[in-house]
Parts: sequence; C-alpha cells; structure tokens
Amino acid sequence: MESVRDTAVVVTGAGGGIGAALARAFAAHGARVAVNDLDADRARAVAEEIGGVAVPGDASRIVPAAREALGGAVDTFCANAGVAPSGGPEAEDAVWDAAWDVNVMAHVRAARELLPEWLERGRGRFVATVSAAGMLTMVGSAPYSVSKHAALAFAEWLSVTYRHRGIDVHAVCPQGVRTDMLASASTAGELVLKDTAIEPEDVARAVLEAIAEGRFLVLPHPEVGRYAVARASDTDKWLGAMNHVQRKLETIQRQRREDGRRRDEHQHQEEAP
Repeated sequence: MESVRDTAVVVTGAGGGIGAALARAFAAHGARVAVNDLDADRARAVAEEIGGVAVPGDASRIVPAAREALGGAVDTFCANAGVAPSGGPEAEDAVWDAAWDVNVMAHVRAARELLPEWLERGRGRFVATVSAAGMLTMVGSAPYSVSKHAALAFAEWLSVTYRHRGIDVHAVCPQGVRTDMLASASTAGELVLKDTAIEPEDVARAVLEAIAEGRFLVLPHPEVGRYAVARASDTDKWLGAMNHVQRKLETIQRQRREDGRRRDEHQHQEEAP
C-alpha cells in the first residue's frame, strides 16, 4: 500500500464502527489520519490510539479544520459518517432532511472544498461509504435507501467527471456490519442484515484492496454485486422478492406487537388487587 504511506487521510464518523476501522487501517499502512466524529471524546480516543489527530464536529463542514490539523493538503477523504432512520413518507421532514444532509450533502460539501486543490495537483481520492442500500434498497427505511442511492450517484458522477484528471473515487457498499448502527437497527435491519453481518475490519480491508486495485465498487459482501445484476436484468422479479421480505417483516412486527400486548395484559392482571 505505497499509495497510502505518508499521505494525509480524513475519515468522518470515525469514533467507532467502519470509520474507526478505516482510520486504524490507514494509520497501520503509514498514513497520517484525521479522525472526525460528532462525539469529541470518541474521536480523541481513536486518534490517540492510532497516533492521529482528532477533528470533532459536523462531518458536513470538516475539511478546513482537518486540513489545518494535518498541516497541509488532504490526499484521501473518507465520507463515512451516516444516519439510518427508519420510516417512509410518513417520517417527518426533519428526519428526511437529516438523512439527506449527512448521507449526501456532507459528501457534496467535502468535494466542493477538496476538488480545486486536487485538480490543481492532479491527484486526490474520495471514498464514499454508500452501503448496499445504495445499489439495492433497504426495507423499513425510505430516507436511508433514497439518500444512499443519491450518495452512490454522486460518487459515480465524480468518477465519470474527474478520473482522467487524477481523481480516484471508491464507493463502499457493504450489507450488515457489526456496528452500533446495526445494534440499534429496526426489525428490518435484524431481518435482512444480521445473519450475514461482518466486522468493520473486514470493510476496511476491502477498501484498501480496492484502492490497491483501482476499483470503484467496494463490495465486502460479494453477493451484493450479484443482487445488483439480478435487479437490473429482471427488475420485476427482484421487486417481488424484496416485497416478500417486506411482508415477512410486517408479520414479525405484528407478532411482536401482539406479544407486547399480551405481556401488558398479563402484568395488569398480576397487579390487580
């Protein structure tokens, strides 16, 4: 990984999970790493562990502070921070706005800051943590699915527009990863992702392999590529299969509500005089 050694790397959402694993992996290969997270204590803990610098705060506007902390230019920017709210059209505008701001606009703002410098130098690397939801979808979460599709579209656009000018772009599209986000996931996350979940370190390893090979798509779960092919080649069949997952989800949710109602009734009976 000579392409990483002695370079300056920024990782957002790096206080834990995939972001922390990426920060550790880049540092292990000789990079100087700026660790960003909204939680300042977590950012400082990871930075101290890897010999990097902590740059806590809003991932949407972190580039100037990260550049200063690293003492100059940024070579690689990992747009990893993300939110995964549940719900559909009924979710409040604030929920949709947050998903759009963190999962998409943070990438746009970072690129806006970095591209002039990268284009002048003729090199730069943008790593977007997109999720398999960006290539496929995610039952139970319209804001997440829609914003991740947009994040993938933006990464594709960056690659199409700037690859001949030395800008490398990588879209990281894992399914379930054992992180705090998965641990707090809705029933949908448990149903679709839990059984095939991998470790954050597996994702970081896949990212470094993709960088070494110059690949745009990073698929820590190789089956995601096959699902994407199936989705494109027979969309109606794929939609039907996903709808089957949705119906299974609804059955589980109804059963859990019924179990909860029965527990409440039993508790009231025991408490009755």
